Amino acid sequence: MSASAVFAIGVTEENKNLHLIEIPRRAVGPNDVHIDIEYCGMCHSDLHHCRQEWGETKKPSVPGHEIVGRVTAVGSAVTKFKVGDAAGVGCFVDSCRTCAECKDDLIQYCEKGVIGTYGNKTADAPGHTLGGYSQAIVVDQDYVLRIPDNLDLAAAAPLLCAGITVWSPMKHYGVKAGSKVAVLGLGGLGHMAVKFAKAFGAHVTVLSRSPSKSKEALDLGAENVLITSDDAAFKAAARSFDFIVDTVSAEHDLAAYLSLLKTDGTHILVGGSPVPFDLPAFALIMKRIKVGGSLVGGIKETQEMLDFCGQTGIVSEIELVKAGYAEKAWERMLKSDVKFRFVLDIKGSLNKETVVDI
Repeated sequence: MSASAVFAIGVTEENKNLHLIEIPRRAVGPNDVHIDIEYCGMCHSDLHHCRQEWGETKKPSVPGHEIVGRVTAVGSAVTKFKVGDAAGVGCFVDSCRTCAECKDDLIQYCEKGVIGTYGNKTADAPGHTLGGYSQAIVVDQDYVLRIPDNLDLAAAAPLLCAGITVWSPMKHYGVKAGSKVAVLGLGGLGHMAVKFAKAFGAHVTVLSRSPSKSKEALDLGAENVLITSDDAAFKAAARSFDFIVDTVSAEHDLAAYLSLLKTDGTHILVGGSPVPFDLPAFALIMKRIKVGGSLVGGIKETQEMLDFCGQTGIVSEIELVKAGYAEKAWERMLKSDVKFRFVLDIKGSLNKETVVDI
């Protein structure tokens, strides 16, 4: 398949709001897979990138790294996919492939830096990667994922970022059957942490400031909800948990939550607070506490997660929206007004006839 232009929604130097644009996609090379995108999850990273809240970005900027669709062409050397397969693309589309991390299937920690699905340098026009808020994408087969046939494609899309972001550290740090797990924050990441921990056989408690979250948490499979604004309940829960999965990306009192961990407990950070934590040494020393972080997962691990989801029927809870609603969805994301992840209906709305007002 030759190089082509496809419709996308993104931002340009002339228009900082999301709007309909055309972008290039490279010709399908020997190792490439061409995917017609059907759905793309919406991540907070998309908003931060396009609004340049993490620094200046190349234009045009097209976000989106929770991509699912159907394979429509493959290169002559492709062995992992065939036309018609359900396929996905997550947070990156290439890496150096030669460093120790890449060789150990930890390409998310590539020594030279992974090539993100959007906003990273590439040899292709226009010189940087363009993401999944678009009709199609071309990716090397080694960075494409198989989506189990029994999963709803739209609801599977957020697994490729929100899902793997919590799956990877829970597996790495040893969450298992019988573990006492607390999930801090019940959003796109938190709701997946509840689902996975429950599926692993762990006992799950959601930590929330708001009593209104209780029913949602229990409906997702949590056994308990601890209202953190209830001082008496918070103190009574001291030394209750083996793990805390911390999905909060805003400033919060990390030291206070460490009191909830048992001896040898682990506090897992997957949300990025913009303000450095105050971490008293004795909060760690007195119970041999570990504080660790994690960044998504590699291709091998992400495929393992997807296969597990296929076996258990786990998908994300989503609100499916048209491309023209993208900016409004972003504003609602900032207010945590979604249960629990927005997904763009690319196949149903991304063309000149239907995208008339973004």
